[in-house]
Amino acid sequence: MATIRKGTILVVDDEEIMREILETLLTREGYDVKLASSGEEGLELARALPFDAAVVDIMMPGINGIETLDELRRFDEDLAVIIITAYASVESAISAMKSGAFDYITKPFKNEEVLVVIRNAMERRRLVHENRNLRQNIQERYHKFGNIIGRSPKMRQVFDLIIQAAPSRSSILIQGESGTGKELVARAIHSNSSRSEQPFVAVNSGSVSPELLESTLFGHVRDAFAGAVYPKKGLFDLADRGTLFFDEIASVPLDTQAKLLRIIQDREFTRLGDVESVSADVRVIAATNTDLRQTMEDGRFREDLFYRLHVVTITLPPLRARKDDIPLLVQHFLHKYGDENRKADLEVAPDALDLLTEYDWPGNVRELENVVERAVVLTSGPRIGVELIPDHVRRPPSFHMPQFVVPPEGISFKDVITDFEKRLIESTLEASGGVQKRAAELLHIKPTTLHEMIKRYDIRPRRKRQAGPADPTPDSDGGT
Repeated sequence: MATIRKGTILVVDDEEIMREILETLLTREGYDVKLASSGEEGLELARALPFDAAVVDIMMPGINGIETLDELRRFDEDLAVIIITAYASVESAISAMKSGAFDYITKPFKNEEVLVVIRNAMERRRLVHENRNLRQNIQERYHKFGNIIGRSPKMRQVFDLIIQAAPSRSSILIQGESGTGKELVARAIHSNSSRSEQPFVAVNSGSVSPELLESTLFGHVRDAFAGAVYPKKGLFDLADRGTLFFDEIASVPLDTQAKLLRIIQDREFTRLGDVESVSADVRVIAATNTDLRQTMEDGRFREDLFYRLHVVTITLPPLRARKDDIPLLVQHFLHKYGDENRKADLEVAPDALDLLTEYDWPGNVRELENVVERAVVLTSGPRIGVELIPDHVRRPPSFHMPQFVVPPEGISFKDVITDFEKRLIESTLEASGGVQKRAAELLHIKPTTLHEMIKRYDIRPRRKRQAGPADPTPDSDGGT
């Protein structure tokens, strides 16, 4: 039965006996081996043939091992180069590691030691190629998806929906928790549509006051309201023949919703203070992190506008539902912020990556990006370890179910659940510093749901105690 070849290895050593030992060992293990007696000869072979790894002696006449390493990595930056050194020259080997060597072996060596290092080198080579091929395949399939990173089944469904919906003129509703990348999806839809050469205009409906929203969207004529000294065009004018993206569409007031419905249906609107209609060919893409159907049933969102926007709906999965994508996202952010901070070839230690993968990410991709950016900024070396992962990711809050003893006369199930819910919300608010949005993320409920529960249970923020004689003296930085 023929031996399955595992890869091709270049051995560069000026000692014939060492070349023969390595050739016998590696060939028996299933590798193709090419031999060179000098750095010059090794470089000639590397110019002519592709290799998966190279084993190079550090002390050679002519071109030494370090110089050979540098030249080999110029030919192929992914080539795993393993340095062989005498025990007394370990410092030189460490210097070689800093120059890009994959690992080093000290003479005299054990056969199994060599084989373990070679296997690790080949596995790294395989992973690098697999990652590069995967990126290339994704880019070829989804060449206009910008910074949307993902290969999980859920994200492939999203990609397919984008491709199918982009060419149409229909309005699109994008649903998903905060931080899942709704605006990125909207931009991808625009980029894959016939409007791609026209403007993409984004507006966060929740960040503009109701009084200014209509003027921002539709513009106004002179003297339309106090302070309107000059006429002004709105965002629908700017987005003509392009796309207007509404983030947080649920926060748009009912009166403005009626005007949005008109422009979606009739492709015309009226500026504030004017009586004449203005035509605008604008595709509307809306996004929300709330249950828009529930908002409609509560009377806070127009039913006719809901169904106009609901022609095509794209639901983005939270990051905790597509954890297979986390390593790919981490690598993407490493490159992004490594380039920004002039820190090349960064990697995340396996145990640190495990922590990132196990965490539930209530803030989704945006939270993961912030964590990786922080680690890149703070790292002083090429590897990001566990110590650079924030405490809340390393040690997520544990949950302990309280023990109840049911008295002989029985207990009110409703009262127990109510009391437990109230205490849970209070402790979560305290842990989040009183920020309701963060507390809702920790509890994996919608902010509106949490707000209603706070009102129902009449939960009020705890006031800080005034410093008294028994209180510790504040430190110089303001802490206690």
